[in-house]
Amino acid sequence: MVASTTAYHQPYRPEEEGKWALPHGEYGLDVIALVGMLRYRHHRSLTELHQSLRERGLPIGERTVLNLLARYEELVTIHLADRQRLQPLFTQQGHVILALDGLRPDVGHEVLWVLRDSISGEILLARPLLSECEADLTTLITEVQAALPVPIQGVISDGQHSIRNAVASALPGIPHQLCHFHYLREAAKPVYEADRHAEKELKKRVRGIRSIERTVEKRDDEATVIHSYCLAVRSALTDDEHPPLAASGLKLHERLTLIIASLKRVEQKGAYQPNLNVCNASSRKD
Repeated sequence: MVASTTAYHQPYRPEEEGKWALPHGEYGLDVIALVGMLRYRHHRSLTELHQSLRERGLPIGERTVLNLLARYEELVTIHLADRQRLQPLFTQQGHVILALDGLRPDVGHEVLWVLRDSISGEILLARPLLSECEADLTTLITEVQAALPVPIQGVISDGQHSIRNAVASALPGIPHQLCHFHYLREAAKPVYEADRHAEKELKKRVRGIRSIERTVEKRDDEATVIHSYCLAVRSALTDDEHPPLAASGLKLHERLTLIIASLKRVEQKGAYQPNLNVCNASSRKD
């Protein structure tokens, strides 16, 4: 009788519950994982996340979706910072090749510095700093070095002077090289400059798209086609590539060439005479 009295109103949870949901959580880990995937892999907004969950038959509020996203970020942080998980990995690996870089979201904001192992791809430390001075970076590198069970045998970064000085101070004698992307960018600089000049000249020849759109006020088939071509030109002008791995000027020339060829085919069919020439458009800016 005493045992039953003490157990009254005391909940008993199954052992497997922790594998399905967080403590005090209303939704399972599968929902949290789905929210994280949709946000960070598919770049969905909060409203789109809410709509996607509702379409799956899940009754949920938009504020709750934001809370689930916060839980996802916390779980990822715990996973990345789990030293017990990383220690055996690095011990078996034998050494670490340290890569570090800073990401500035906007001028005047803190810089997020990320230090990771280039071999395993594991993040060793991520911390925002107000400055990019040598002393702060030296502190980060020293902290990572002290936490590793294996030595750092190399460093990869960009050519920023504060990073160079910090690595030389914290890791004297350790080889330090620029990342391959920066080497490639420097090697391709002459080609990049020529491509950028070509892109600039091409854009000069396709100005005036807005003025063409304004002149087409009718909503017949011909106006619809002209509007479609104008949108195609706009898309070509804004579809910039990331040098040195891709050339924006060449991509713009290719897309404009396809648009011109399409216009010529339409004109030859005789469906109508399009009053649009993307290479001889008005010289006025959009």
